[in-house]
Amino acid sequence: MSILIIANDVKDWPFQVPGVEVVEARAYLTRDEYSDKRGVKLFNLCRSYRYQSTGYYVSLLAEARGHRPIPSITTIQDLKSQTMVRLVSDDLEELIQHSLGPIQADKFTLTIYFGKNLARRHDRLALHLFNLFQAPMIRAQFARDEQWQLRSIAAISASEVPDSHRDFVLEAATEYFAGRRARLPRQAPMPYDLAILYDEDAVESPSDKKAIQKFVKAANALGIDTDIVTRDDFARIAEYDALFIRETTAVNHHTYRFARRAVSEGLVVIDEPESIVKCTNKVYLAELLNRHEVPTPKTLVVHRDNIEAIGRELGYPCVLKRPDSTFSMGVVKIASQTELDEQLPRFLEDSDLLVAQEFLPTTFDWRIGILDGRPLYACKYYMAQNHWQIVKREQNGEASFGKCETLPVELAPRRAVRVALKAANLIGGGLYGVDVKQSGNKFYVIEVNDNPNIDSGVEDHILRDELYRRVMTVFLTRLQQKKAGIANA
Repeated sequence: MSILIIANDVKDWPFQVPGVEVVEARAYLTRDEYSDKRGVKLFNLCRSYRYQSTGYYVSLLAEARGHRPIPSITTIQDLKSQTMVRLVSDDLEELIQHSLGPIQADKFTLTIYFGKNLARRHDRLALHLFNLFQAPMIRAQFARDEQWQLRSIAAISASEVPDSHRDFVLEAATEYFAGRRARLPRQAPMPYDLAILYDEDAVESPSDKKAIQKFVKAANALGIDTDIVTRDDFARIAEYDALFIRETTAVNHHTYRFARRAVSEGLVVIDEPESIVKCTNKVYLAELLNRHEVPTPKTLVVHRDNIEAIGRELGYPCVLKRPDSTFSMGVVKIASQTELDEQLPRFLEDSDLLVAQEFLPTTFDWRIGILDGRPLYACKYYMAQNHWQIVKREQNGEASFGKCETLPVELAPRRAVRVALKAANLIGGGLYGVDVKQSGNKFYVIEVNDNPNIDSGVEDHILRDELYRRVMTVFLTRLQQKKAGIANA
């Protein structure tokens, strides 16, 4: 991938960084050699991004040419938005207070060069702001009124760098542009680059470390170079061709922001943001499955005006669920009207809509893994000992799990696989785990999970390394289709 720095005047960027070409803005906008160039990552350091200015057109035409500009037009607009500034201030409140707490003055300016600040203590705050406002160099203004608040944030041009900061800017830019090449020297280049988003310190992750290593091995065998990335690598996601999310997802979460950014940059993504939105909300799933006549336990979407219908229509015990519950958290069994009256106010504080379902006692749930519209694995997830869910949570936060049994897909009940496929195909063509309850000879879909568990020794027990190869083959096929310009790749 070619790297271009665009400035109004090449003298504005007096630094020489290996592998980086400095181009005058007018040349970039008018010369065919740049409009015809492919595989470009562009850093717009023009003096102004004002609407219809030269700097504005550099980012605008870069997007039209299929180049990857930083800042994008969306970021340029976000930098002007006070609403975005307030949202960021709220989102980063704890980090802002920690970083700026020792400062005695009531105003503070944080200058960020390629995600870094001269003072090491501000590194985390600088990186988070850089990830949220993708511009090469930005200046954030803070003010204290009891607590620190972000008041404004603006991009700065290369010409605005003080002489005393120039050595640091060169160091930060050199490190940033070296990127993966500096961290991970390669013996031979591979056709495609894949980022796997993973937090090895997460208590409950959809893949263990050994499974992640197997994904990397399978990808490399297919000619896909692979890096493990973390939430701090948000700014670098455009360097890759594909993103595989192996963290527990949520809409108000960095996993969703990664998925959205990757899709906007043209990456192949599993799972894409639309699947995250659909699967992480049980109210949506209840409506979708009901509309398409997918068999489910009797379900009621609950709001403040139909509370009395829960006991009448579902009986007791029943199950009450928060829309965004995961890993059995936010899901409770209600034994009586009295217990319902105790739990509902707490649940309705967080969401205006809830899901209530009839209780179907079983010793295990089927989990059918679906990838690209095809069954990948079939597991029995048994209930935790002396509990009605597969996860039993203690008051001290510890969790115990029931045992797992993996079967060849062809030995799983055909009706379980059939309803799982129908449910997953309503979501999309990604990687899903469909939970199915078996009651007698009937099968009911409980939910569809994006980003389902694939742990070494569990879901891969039957297919072993072949499971990882199948996942990576889907990535390879989609990457090849995208390169060939095939629609919907």
